[in-house]
Amino acid sequence: MSAVSHMAPAQARKVRAKEAADAGQALPTATVIVPVFNEEAHLARNAGRLADYLESIADRFDCEVLFVNDGSSDASEQILEGLVAANSRLRVIHHNRNRGLCEAMKTGFANSRHEYAVTIDSDLSYSPDHIERLLEHIVKTGAEVVLASPYMEGGTSVNVPKDRLRASRWANSFLSKVSPEKLSTFTGMVRAYDVQFLRSLDLKSKGMDVNPEIIYKTILLRGRVEEIPARLDWTELNDLEGAPRRKSFAVPWQTLAILFSGFVFRPFIFFLVPGVAVGIAAVAAAVLTVMHMVGHAMEMVGGSFQGRLWWAFTGTFEEHSYAYFITALLTVMSIQLLSLGFLSMQSKRYFEEIFHLGTSIHRRQLDE
Repeated sequence: MSAVSHMAPAQARKVRAKEAADAGQALPTATVIVPVFNEEAHLARNAGRLADYLESIADRFDCEVLFVNDGSSDASEQILEGLVAANSRLRVIHHNRNRGLCEAMKTGFANSRHEYAVTIDSDLSYSPDHIERLLEHIVKTGAEVVLASPYMEGGTSVNVPKDRLRASRWANSFLSKVSPEKLSTFTGMVRAYDVQFLRSLDLKSKGMDVNPEIIYKTILLRGRVEEIPARLDWTELNDLEGAPRRKSFAVPWQTLAILFSGFVFRPFIFFLVPGVAVGIAAVAAAVLTVMHMVGHAMEMVGGSFQGRLWWAFTGTFEEHSYAYFITALLTVMSIQLLSLGFLSMQSKRYFEEIFHLGTSIHRRQLDE
């Protein structure tokens, strides 16, 4: 039996880490990025949980925690300053005003000191052990992004409000259908990233839609996106008075953001599918109108068929002019939607080419 096995767990971890360093086996390094906005209710307790957990995996991963205080108006800033002063594993960066989740994440990415970054919610609705699982997976697979998914097989959601869970499932199901990558979770923030790859992305979003944007641009650059099962648990959060997530979130704006993300993934679907549907309706209306007109012509006695048909046409137009108008309107709408669909396909191709070119230039500048 080795001498390490007789040591206390913390001492044993330090010994194993030193042995790995002496053997030239550098530990994978990661920055755990935690956006914070008015979360004084649970901040001190959860920061302590994070620090303790990172200490428990110190023999396998060299991690730090970077809090990004996104212009909090409560006591979050003072709490974070006190925590950072007491623990060398913790760092904090303050925004002078609230800039949104995307800007907080971008600040974290830009100030990461390590090869990997893990983003996690400050409420720890995803428990800290997800950090190790995400890092293990990204190191093992060499993926650019690894997602923690409560919606894939093996994942669970516990005590999440039904309306919010339903909206989240709908959003992710919708994005999965329009995305070329059939992932289970697009909107979740708990992820591991290859920092060097991530810094090459030019992120434009301002809110929660940054998460689908990262996946979309990773796919464009032929990056690898992986998922691991996750447990989303709101049990403690629901029992905590004043927790920010107990408040209702902006459903209309979130819905619009998700729809726009879907449009970015497959813009032509939003035009081609309605265009085909309207075109079918136009053909059906035209067929019914012609059948009605021919029926009237067949009922007439005497004269040529062409003459009776013309009489039936003029008579039908006078009596049911709206049918011709609806048929013409649907036809024009169908042509316009189909044309926009093909134009959006062409525009998407142009965007992808420009994005690839711009990213290549940006990476070259970073290397220099």
